[in-house]
Amino acid sequence: MAEFTMDLNDDQKQVRDWLHGFAKDVIRPAAAEWDEREETPWPVIQEAAKVGIYSLDFYAQQFFDPTGLGIPVAMEELFWGDAGIALSIVGTGLAAVGVLANGTEEQIGTWIPQMYGDVTDVKVAAFCSSEPDAGSDVASMRTRAVYDEAKDEWILNGTKTWATNGGIANVHVVVAVVDPELGSKGHASFIVPPNTPGLTQGQKFKKHGIRASHTAEVVLEDVRVPGHCLLGGKEKLDERLARSREKAKAGGERVKNAAMATFEASRPAVGAMAVGTARAAYDYALDYAKTREQFGRPIIDNQGIAFQLADMRTRIDAARLLVWRASWMATTGKKFESAEGSMSKLYASETAKKVTGQAIQILGGNGYTREYPVERMHRDAAIYTIFEGTSEIQRLVIARTLSGMPIR
Repeated sequence: MAEFTMDLNDDQKQVRDWLHGFAKDVIRPAAAEWDEREETPWPVIQEAAKVGIYSLDFYAQQFFDPTGLGIPVAMEELFWGDAGIALSIVGTGLAAVGVLANGTEEQIGTWIPQMYGDVTDVKVAAFCSSEPDAGSDVASMRTRAVYDEAKDEWILNGTKTWATNGGIANVHVVVAVVDPELGSKGHASFIVPPNTPGLTQGQKFKKHGIRASHTAEVVLEDVRVPGHCLLGGKEKLDERLARSREKAKAGGERVKNAAMATFEASRPAVGAMAVGTARAAYDYALDYAKTREQFGRPIIDNQGIAFQLADMRTRIDAARLLVWRASWMATTGKKFESAEGSMSKLYASETAKKVTGQAIQILGGNGYTREYPVERMHRDAAIYTIFEGTSEIQRLVIARTLSGMPIR
C-alpha cells in the first residue's frame, strides 16, 4: 500500500509538466474563442488526441497510479488551462469509466475505442444519468428499460438531462431502471450504439459557464438495443438484482449506503478540477497585483490586496490537501469514516467560487470585462458547487456520516 506523501515522484512530475505545457500553449489561447462560440472545441480535442492526452490509455495510467494522485494532478493542470475546454477533453472519460466499471472484456474492447475515435476522426461519448426530476435523488429515476425476450432486445424510454456530449456523442451510456422496487439498486447501464433510432438530442443548454462543453438533454423514445448492450450481461444483472432483493429485505439502508460510498470515491476528481480553476485565477491576480500600479506603487503593496492573495493561496493549498488525501484513501482502500470524499469536493468547490470572485475584485473594473480571463473563470467556477452533488448534498452527507445517521 502506497504511503501518503505530498512529494510527487519523477513520473508524476513529468506528466504534470507535460499537461501544464499543453494547457498553457494549446488550451489557454483557445479558451476565450470557444467560450464565446459555445461550441465543442473539436480542433483542441484533436490536438489532445495527437499528443496522447485524449485517449483511454492516458486516463487509465492516471487512474491506476498506486498513490491515487494521477487523476487529481491531471485534472488540476487541464482545468488550470480552461474549465470548459478541459471538460470537453475529459467528458468522454465519464462514459468510458461507466463501461470499464460494469462491462465485460468484450464490451470494453468493442465500445471504448468507438468512444474516442482516432487522431484523424475524433469522437466523443456521453454518460446519461441525471433526469429532470432525478438529480441528487437518483432513486427517483424514471427512464425505464424493458426486456423483450423474444427479440433479445432492451427497450429504453425516458429523458436524460445535463448530459455532457449528449446528442453529439458517437456512443451513449444510459442508466435506466429495470426494477423500480429496488430504488438505485434496480438500475442498469446500457450502451446505445451510434445512429440508433429513437435517440435524439433535446434542448441544448446555454450555460453561465463551462460554455465550451456541450450539455444537452437526451430523449429516448422506444430505443431498442441488442441484449449484448446491457453492460455486464443479463445473467450478471439477474444475479445482482436477486442479491439486492434479499439485502433489501434484511435491511435496505445497507444497500443505500453502499451506493453512496461509490459516489464518495468519485468526488475528489471534481475537487481537483475546482482547484485548477481557483489556481488559475489566483495566478492571474497575483501577476496583476505585482504589475498594476496605483498611487505610485504596485497594488500588492496595499495590505487589502496582499491579505486577499494570502487567503486565496491558503484556501487553494488546503483544498488540494483535502483532494489528495481523499484520492489516496480511495485508491488504497481506506474507508471514508468522515465522508472525506465529500469534504474534498465541498471545500474545493467553494474555494473556486470564492477565489475567482476575489480575483475579479483585485482586478477591479478590468476583472469584470471579458478582456481579462478571471471573469470567465468566475463563471466557470459556479458549476463546481452544483454538479456531482451540490454543496448542500455534500454537507448533508458529511453531517449524517459524522452523526451515524443513514444517508438516503
